[in-house]
Amino acid sequence: MSTNSKTKVIGVDIGVKTTTYAIVNIRGTIIASDNFPTTDYPDVHNFVSALCERIIVLAEANGGFESIRSVGISAPSANFISGCIENASNMPWKGVIPLAAMMRDQMGLAVALANDAHCTALGEKVYGSAHGMQDFIVISLGHGGLGSCIFSHGHPYLGFLGAAGEVGHTCVEDGGRLCTCGRRGCLEEYASDRGLAQTAKELMAESNEPSLLRELPALTPEAIGRCCDEGDAMAQEVYLRVGRTLGIGLANFASVIDPEAIILTGELISTGKWLFGPTEESFEEHVFPNIRKRVKLMVSLLDNKERDVLGASALAWDVKEYSLFL
Repeated sequence: MSTNSKTKVIGVDIGVKTTTYAIVNIRGTIIASDNFPTTDYPDVHNFVSALCERIIVLAEANGGFESIRSVGISAPSANFISGCIENASNMPWKGVIPLAAMMRDQMGLAVALANDAHCTALGEKVYGSAHGMQDFIVISLGHGGLGSCIFSHGHPYLGFLGAAGEVGHTCVEDGGRLCTCGRRGCLEEYASDRGLAQTAKELMAESNEPSLLRELPALTPEAIGRCCDEGDAMAQEVYLRVGRTLGIGLANFASVIDPEAIILTGELISTGKWLFGPTEESFEEHVFPNIRKRVKLMVSLLDNKERDVLGASALAWDVKEYSLFL
């Protein structure tokens, strides 16, 4: 019997601001984790070297590198089929980055790379609100924008080129706000942290109405949510407008896909009823009548920080094992 059993994987969540990496065992327990600023490494080669070094140090301190089977990585604009980050508008590295191959060459282990929404959905299916579901959609509303992943018959639907599910870049307003993708009117520019902030700015410019929003040093989702809690009418109108637009986008998505559930995740949902209420009302108003009241609109119960590294670890368990040292 071999004593060199590989009982752990590495889950990596590359965010716009922070990269988190964790050692996860076969039971889905996070053994150890750490993070560092993604923005410290504008050169992707330096980023990969730093990430690999940090992973090895963490692994050696927690059972040894030889116990690591594989690595799963979640990243914006990542393509599971190609193993590349492709033209990420929100990341410092431009063009097509063969990140999975770069990591594999440096670490000597199998590496799987997928879009952050794909990994979020995996985390929800294995450990969260989508457990037991076969057909569902996960929507990630965070600092990077609006991501989504479709699960169909128990598997992620990736499309012909691996780019399926980009609901954040569907148009909800002709000639609307300029998106980071270069087009105008994308849902992401209305239902994301920056979309929320822009809606607040537009509302403040529309009138001289007193509002706590005018006193905020930064128009973050949490700060605007606190203004809502204090009864600020303009702040509540911000979430009403964002929720109505998000509801329309989700209703269109559901009308095409017919999922069992749509699960909302990410930082933006931390404000609870102020976003969810208007979103749910708008969703039911605009969804195809034959599936109205049948598609569950849900909020994730998992911790945002843990779910995405757990999803990346689930990705790692599925990749074919490989070792440069065998």
